[in-house]
Amino acid sequence: MERLERNEPFPSAMQGRWHDGEDAGAELIIDGGEVHYLGQATPYDYKVVGTDDDALTVSLKIDDEAGEDDFQRSHITELVITPEGDFHAYNVKFARQFVRVSA
Repeated sequence: MERLERNEPFPSAMQGRWHDGEDAGAELIIDGGEVHYLGQATPYDYKVVGTDDDALTVSLKIDDEAGEDDFQRSHITELVITPEGDFHAYNVKFARQFVRVSA
């Protein structure tokens, strides 16, 4: 697992525009070190990048322990690309599968 600061980019496999596989209007954009979901930027402080059973994982984290519960419930906190190439984003309240938006 590698800790990366907010300004450092997400892995290239995650970069780009994605839409919810069940709701094409729900867009996820990963641009450099930024994550936007439903038009809102995710306010995280750093990310932890790694692999787990050959899945590429990114966990979004904040430095404020007092705000951790609210952060976990209000924002995407985990991004995963499975070995099969499926892209998932989730938090403690929801999970979504995303499909890359064609150019």
